[in-house]
Amino acid sequence: MRSLTLKLTLAFLLVGLTGAVLVALILQRQTRNAFNLFILNRDQQVLVDGLVQYYQVHGNWAGIAEQLQAIQGDPARPFMGGGMMGRGRMRITLVGADRTIISAIQSDQVGQRLSNADLARAVPLKVNDQTAGWLLMDSGPPQLIPGSPEGLFLRAINRATLLSAFFAIILALTLGGLLAYTLTRSLRELTEATVEIAQGKLGRQVKVRSNDELGELASSFNKMSLDLARATQARRQMTADIAHDLRSPLSVISGYAEALSDGKLSGTPETYSILYQETRHLSRLVEDLRILSLADAGELSLNLSGMDLGALLNRVAARQAVAAQQKGITLRVEADQGLPTIQIDSERMSQVFDNLIQNALRYTQSGGEIVLAGMAENGKTRLQVRDDGSGISSEDLPHIFDRFYRGDKSRQENGESGLGLAISKSIVEAHGGTLTVESQPGKGTTFTITLGSK
Repeated sequence: MRSLTLKLTLAFLLVGLTGAVLVALILQRQTRNAFNLFILNRDQQVLVDGLVQYYQVHGNWAGIAEQLQAIQGDPARPFMGGGMMGRGRMRITLVGADRTIISAIQSDQVGQRLSNADLARAVPLKVNDQTAGWLLMDSGPPQLIPGSPEGLFLRAINRATLLSAFFAIILALTLGGLLAYTLTRSLRELTEATVEIAQGKLGRQVKVRSNDELGELASSFNKMSLDLARATQARRQMTADIAHDLRSPLSVISGYAEALSDGKLSGTPETYSILYQETRHLSRLVEDLRILSLADAGELSLNLSGMDLGALLNRVAARQAVAAQQKGITLRVEADQGLPTIQIDSERMSQVFDNLIQNALRYTQSGGEIVLAGMAENGKTRLQVRDDGSGISSEDLPHIFDRFYRGDKSRQENGESGLGLAISKSIVEAHGGTLTVESQPGKGTTFTITLGSK
């Protein structure tokens, strides 16, 4: 049995069948007990009325014992104009006003005197507001006469109970099948979508049909499918970008090497300088890819040591001062007093600031300003690189940390690999921090590094 729908349907049917049978049995038993109690009380009342009438007619209990013995043997026999209406064999004990047994099913009990405790469950026989005696009555299992109103009533009750159980089972089967089909529909759609993804049809979406666990599973699957499609597309794009970035310097190096080898080009300092620059470009690209692969694998090693963040900002500013001065840009440090000393890899973090500052220099015009800021707030340290350059468009901002993403297509012509910001984000996250960006076109950009004090 491989169908989950069939399994659930049978499970619902079994639960419905069990419940219907139990309810039918309990209802039948309770109805029978209540009906038996009703007949017992009715028969007892008939007998009480007959005994009271007998005493009123005769003025004593003389001769009553024979009549009681007769109806105990034949419950359907009329008594004083009434009838026992089909009861089973009854045990009747009549006690006189003096608490002496007048009639009993066992003859040796006649004449015995009962105590008040023995008469606690007896029914008093009142004649003219005087107690003429007591009646003790018990009966065996009911033996209804076929065709009697009582028998017909009980048979109708049993038939109705069985029919109710039968329709309850049919209803349980129908509702169980519908519920099982509804529950497994989402699972079938998820299975089909999974097979399509396995065949390479990425990005497949399924309909979210509920807000329960199956709905959450469908939503998670849809997100996973989209993320997988985007990741695959990004991987393909990254592969193409890597091939392009490797091909450009390799083509230059190969061309110059071939020309030098064939004697078509003489070796000059300028030629060797071009070869050297292209080799450095290749080396930087390979190193950037190595750092990202280590970060992805969680194996980016950090040489942690206590570092004064204010001193780190001043050192980075001093290293980038010449580049800023050549472009006519002011580079200054705004660090709060008492910045904490935290455990960081100073070389890796310097690489982050170098990338952020170089990015700011690229988009800040002459006469602009770049600020390195540091502040401590609520146990966290925030380091910022702010510029008043051209800013980042709203279309490019969500992708600014994507690998090989180039909002400005001219970056590849400046020797940039498009990995600097992605590397910076990976290094900051390896320190347990976050790197975020805020920018408005024409108003500048702010990169914020948030680190926890250690």
